[in-house]
Amino acid sequence: MNKKLLLVLTLGFCANLLYAQRHDIVKESTTYEWPKDPLVKEKLDHWQDKKFGMIIHWGLYAVPGIIESWSICSEDWIERDTTISYEDYKKAYWDYSKQFNPTKFNPEQWSAAGKAAGMKYLVFTTKHHDGFAMFDTKQSDFSIAKGPFANNPKADVAKYVFDAFRKDGFMIGAYFSKPDWHSQYYWWQKYATPDRNNNYDIKKYPWRWNMFKSFTYNQIGELMNNYGSIDILWLDGGWVRPLETVNEEVLSWGAPIPKWSQDIDMPKIATMARKAQPGLLMVDRTVHGPYENYQTPEQKIPDTQLDHPWESCMTLGGAWGFVPNDQYKPAGEVVHKLVEIVAKGGSLLLGIGPKPDGTLPDEVTQKLSEIGKWTSKNGQAIYNTRITKNYHDGQTWFTQSKDGKKRFAIYCIHADEAIPGIIKWRNNIPKKGTDVLLLSTGKKVKWQNVGGEIILSLPKLEKTAALAFEFIPQ
Repeated sequence: MNKKLLLVLTLGFCANLLYAQRHDIVKESTTYEWPKDPLVKEKLDHWQDKKFGMIIHWGLYAVPGIIESWSICSEDWIERDTTISYEDYKKAYWDYSKQFNPTKFNPEQWSAAGKAAGMKYLVFTTKHHDGFAMFDTKQSDFSIAKGPFANNPKADVAKYVFDAFRKDGFMIGAYFSKPDWHSQYYWWQKYATPDRNNNYDIKKYPWRWNMFKSFTYNQIGELMNNYGSIDILWLDGGWVRPLETVNEEVLSWGAPIPKWSQDIDMPKIATMARKAQPGLLMVDRTVHGPYENYQTPEQKIPDTQLDHPWESCMTLGGAWGFVPNDQYKPAGEVVHKLVEIVAKGGSLLLGIGPKPDGTLPDEVTQKLSEIGKWTSKNGQAIYNTRITKNYHDGQTWFTQSKDGKKRFAIYCIHADEAIPGIIKWRNNIPKKGTDVLLLSTGKKVKWQNVGGEIILSLPKLEKTAALAFEFIPQ
């Protein structure tokens, strides 16, 4: 079809897909199973120190600047304002692989921006639901290393992303979609593709499903064996699961119910992956059990503090991937979310999307730099901390050091609020005679305990998103 028309169509339904993505928000599991492997427990504790990470969605969808993958899925909530047939649309989408040539690909820029923000771990989309691999897989020709970018020295994109972030001290996570809508072993062209699930009867065609299981196992094996040290295998597409685990929690998504068990043999995958990467954290999202080492509520923060490992994955803008003219959150809002999440026992995984040329939008690097101005001065109240019982009082959130010897109070300042001269809270009482330090300056602030209410008197300070204080609790 005409390329100009295709561009108009794809950009035309972009706004609808922004809404649609929220329709598909994934809820966290309601139960958690602690790992038994001591190496996994050690890695999990190390991950819980990091608190702030970056998730990068980058793939075919960056070329037209639309929401990742979902436009080729035929479900009622997905709108394609177009007169072309569904099959023609899918073909046009697949053909973006012939245009994806990110000649300015700059993973060092991405890592530097994340480091400047105070981020400590990475999750990179090695393959989203559309099946387009951002690594040099031998299982398919549908990858960044086989198209126009094939002759570039950095054609094996994931390798260079992982290398760049690893050099900057990040923990490394590989996002991998369990469903693969491009694979004939998942969406078989013999049948229509009515929804996100595989489109043929697995019981009737077990050979085909076994081929998909092998395909998935082999691709994950490539990632685990060919790309250096990997800390996290972050598996998306929670509808690909044994049928017996489809419960009320899954049905609450409003997603189509699988007709048959989509069991890809996670025990086999986990054994292989951890043989290659001892202590690997496996995050089989929403499929509670031994392969969901931490939970991942999406675009939301739990209402209350949780006593097990979790992260909230949220977008910096309105979309996971690159969308032209996206609206990005103010840096102060991100800081406030980070503070609340950490006080509730979680980590923030912030989503950004590089442009089709392989660079970050200027506004993204600017926002990350602004966030970093706060974390660089106040990070002691965030990193390497753990939850404390009384974690919230009004605009103030509380964390403590891992050894419990120090307590931190973080007062979040509203965007339209002036820096207060006095801050008050109850509980989390400083030890009598101890100093209360303002982390951003390292200086003592005056405080008093009046009937169990702590009152801090502050000097004049420059505008900031939040004020963090350190003290020894009584």
